[in-house]
Amino acid sequence: MKTLLYKNTKISYSDSGTGNAIVLLHGFLENKKMWKEYVDFFAEKYRVITIDLLGHGETDCLGYVHKMEDNADVVNEVLEHLKIGKAIILGHSMGGYVGLAFAELYPEKIQKLVLLNSTSKEDSEEKKLNRTRAIKAVKQNYVSFVSLAIANLFSENNRTRLAEEIEKVKAEALKTPLQGIVASLEGMKIRKDREELVRKNLFPILLILGKKDPVLNYEESLSQIEDTTAELVSFEDGHMSQIENKEALKTILLDFFE
Repeated sequence: MKTLLYKNTKISYSDSGTGNAIVLLHGFLENKKMWKEYVDFFAEKYRVITIDLLGHGETDCLGYVHKMEDNADVVNEVLEHLKIGKAIILGHSMGGYVGLAFAELYPEKIQKLVLLNSTSKEDSEEKKLNRTRAIKAVKQNYVSFVSLAIANLFSENNRTRLAEEIEKVKAEALKTPLQGIVASLEGMKIRKDREELVRKNLFPILLILGKKDPVLNYEESLSQIEDTTAELVSFEDGHMSQIENKEALKTILLDFFE
């Protein structure tokens, strides 16, 4: 584990391997440990950076609202610190929102972008309402909220098959401080729509979706890449492709990176 200070806030990251840089950004309630197998796999050919986003893992909270732009600035700070000029960014779910914010703020630093179970669309009014409900729920019963939130990310048919993996994800999620959860929910709720950025075709984009994703509507998600050069990969499973479709995903990502 390596750390740096950004705005008097401890940022935790890892740096492995050599070559072109790949930055792996975890989703909400996750942390950089999520990527361990992927780091081992990709570090044979690439320099792989993982970062604990604000209020997650071993990175401290920066405030009461963690905007996607705040997290993008953290990513930039790590890259500057490591003297990396350009990188491939892969973001899972909330990490994808951060990746898009980074691409907008620092377009010259992005080589390729992978949106893994993520979207460039802003929250619908209903989703915003659900985030507000989630904030209330997590304040009332932290453990129950986190446990349920994690189980609900997997497609129903995988909840038994991957029971052991799900427990591991829950255990890590339960290390996320309450302030980190609330600040991220507030930040996701107010994030802007970045579909226009995808449509500009400024750099190669790979969108990876799960057809049974309980969080992102599959059909709705397809519309953001219509008439663009973005590539699409669809799995038959849920929101956690990095676990539900591990081996297939490694191959797909390796092809896209190359």
